Amino acid sequence: MNEDEVQRKRRQNEEDATARRAHILGLVYLDTRDFEKEIPLVRDVLEVSQMHKEFIIPLQRGLEGKPFQFMVTSQTPRSTIDKMSKEYDDAGLRIQFFLISNSAYQVFMLRHDPPKEVHYDDIEIAKEGDSETIQQVSQTLDSVSTEKVFDYLLDQADKLGASDIHIENMRNEIRIRMRVDGILHPVAEISRERYRIFMGELSSRANVSTASNHPQSGHMQKDITRDGATHLLNIRVEMVPTMYGQDAVLRLFNFDESLLNLDLLGITKEERAEIQEMVSHPRGLLLMVGPTGSGKSTTLYSIINALNTTDRKIITLEDPIEYGLPGISQIPIATGEGGSFAEGLRSVLRLDPDVVMVGEIRDVDTARTAIQASITGHLVLSSFHANSTSAAFARIVDMIGINPVFSSSIRLLIAQRLVRRLADNKEAYKPDNATVRYIKKALEGVKHDYNLDDLTLYREKPSTEHPFGFDGRTAIMEQMVVTEPIQRFIRGEMGVINTKAIEETALAEGMLTLEQKGILCALRGETTIEEVGRVI
Repeated sequence: MNEDEVQRKRRQNEEDATARRAHILGLVYLDTRDFEKEIPLVRDVLEVSQMHKEFIIPLQRGLEGKPFQFMVTSQTPRSTIDKMSKEYDDAGLRIQFFLISNSAYQVFMLRHDPPKEVHYDDIEIAKEGDSETIQQVSQTLDSVSTEKVFDYLLDQADKLGASDIHIENMRNEIRIRMRVDGILHPVAEISRERYRIFMGELSSRANVSTASNHPQSGHMQKDITRDGATHLLNIRVEMVPTMYGQDAVLRLFNFDESLLNLDLLGITKEERAEIQEMVSHPRGLLLMVGPTGSGKSTTLYSIINALNTTDRKIITLEDPIEYGLPGISQIPIATGEGGSFAEGLRSVLRLDPDVVMVGEIRDVDTARTAIQASITGHLVLSSFHANSTSAAFARIVDMIGINPVFSSSIRLLIAQRLVRRLADNKEAYKPDNATVRYIKKALEGVKHDYNLDDLTLYREKPSTEHPFGFDGRTAIMEQMVVTEPIQRFIRGEMGVINTKAIEETALAEGMLTLEQKGILCALRGETTIEEVGRVI
């Protein structure tokens, strides 16, 4: 999906939400996309300051017996609508109000009150050894005005699709790096003065202290407007004191409900069918496993989004809440301040939810509570830190002991990694004999449509649009469907539990490992064999 399609999807999602909101508020919904950039503006009816303050825009002047028409948003005070209605009615004039989306309001306001801004060069990611680009970006960051430099950095990180911004104290300078497609890239080196500006903004926005001698966590949000569409950027802030000063890592979560879709994760039809089969049941336990940054949360949210219908009660317990989803009750659990997922889960079960998502299973109490919930009429989704599905199985059994109830509750485990996806201008090549032997051995016994004696692989080909030859990331999933032979391990019928024995049983049942899934992904030309080796 290219950038234009993403923006259209975001805008469509926002318009759909506004239409639903209009029905609740008793207002007429108006979709302005076909005319918002061309329709003549109605001037001298309202002051621009009032339009900014009360989120209201004139649409039609009441001439020749026509009513006055105004566009409002969900942020417009109800008192403003009531007051204007009375004033116009007292004057014998007709008035109408239409509800528009926040993105539509932004487009109109940019026409009514265009910003007087200096346009700065976009940030570029430097290749290895490219000190000139780093120097240019550093100069740009020094030239951006003090009040805008922090917002500029966030906007540029979002534009590049970065997942993290790292602000790091070195001996003689402050280094800024961004993680794009899972790889950290140097961006700039800034002065101590610029660093103090960044940290001052972080302090006020994320509620953290620049003078603390202890690690801190904070959270902030920022609206990003690009090409007529607005999306919310959730930012988790982690700060830690180092030898030369406070280092900060800003983790960026681009909230886009339209992209929380299983069909957009790049998974195969077979993987999609297994997930659909599992979540179609009213009860059971699904576990996502993998390291930090492997996309577990996005996949869980996508499943939750697919289940989010008016006939289901869905509750999540999260630390922290990364995406806000309408129609779902999301409860923050401050585990750093004494809260626990187990205690929260016991509380929400009294609310009779159909689906519960627990942010992470970290201890015995949470594991047992989640298992109990999953056999008493609840569909439970959670994450767990392990390298593979079989390792997760062994670790949980070690944690809770032999537990027959667990065998009847757990239905599906998914281990996930993210690999960089090759751009369209990739380059085909014939692999060497050692690579062919490796692929043949890894895919032994796996059904596929490739001639392993005449293989074609693909590698990155840098271009102006994609300087590293990659375009985003795609998910690789190892899915273990819990069948009767695997349940025997949990019930203690197979003797000592070990990861290898569980994996061999699952492979006999048709499971493909992360390595095998990654190699097949490379054979399809979606990524490189080197990228599979790096990640898996």
